[in-house]
Amino acid sequence: MSSTTASSHTSAADEFDVEEVSHEAAVTSRQLRRQAGAAVRVLLVLTVLLGVVYPAVVWGVSRIPGLSQNAEGSPTLIGIDPVAANPAADPWFHTRPSASAPDEATAGLGPADATTSGGSNLGADAEDLRTAVEERRAAIAARDGVDPASIPADALTASGSGLDPDISPAYAAQQATRVAQVTGLPADRVRALVADATDGRTLGFLGEPRVNVPELNAALVAAAPGIR
Repeated sequence: MSSTTASSHTSAADEFDVEEVSHEAAVTSRQLRRQAGAAVRVLLVLTVLLGVVYPAVVWGVSRIPGLSQNAEGSPTLIGIDPVAANPAADPWFHTRPSASAPDEATAGLGPADATTSGGSNLGADAEDLRTAVEERRAAIAARDGVDPASIPADALTASGSGLDPDISPAYAAQQATRVAQVTGLPADRVRALVADATDGRTLGFLGEPRVNVPELNAALVAAAPGIR
């Protein structure tokens, strides 16, 4: 009797376990379908908001009178180093060296290739980098008529992109004397052009003051059209 009773209890327990597992599986399946449906709805809503509404609003704001020209950008911001027709009488302000400069350029001094960007990937202790820096130092000192030891660091080192349009105020000031002599503009006028093309630290504390060379050279052409 006790054996039969124990057997019936075991069978009932097994049936209860099977029902409980089936119930949990059913609940889990419903939860998965509900979560998948919620995820699809969120995806659709965010696609409309961020893929359609937000770009349309940004585009609409950029069409406001007074903003459209700035919104389209300016090709003059690319840091292409100008080439003087007569290197002995160079009237231009120059950007930093570039790893994409032509092979015949002195250690990266010269016009960069605007179709590409990137650095030399040379380490700080690379012999090739030290050689390039010394070549640049000698060439820049001869071009600007200055003491090689006084040349700013940004004049001797390339930027990560190789298309940096900005130089330090110190490098611009070093070039101003040569530019004034070659163009015939008063030195004060050239320094004023440099000041107008100079921006301070972003938000007052990020980065360093910088001079935009393409903008500066455009202002130089306007002030002395004969250098074209």
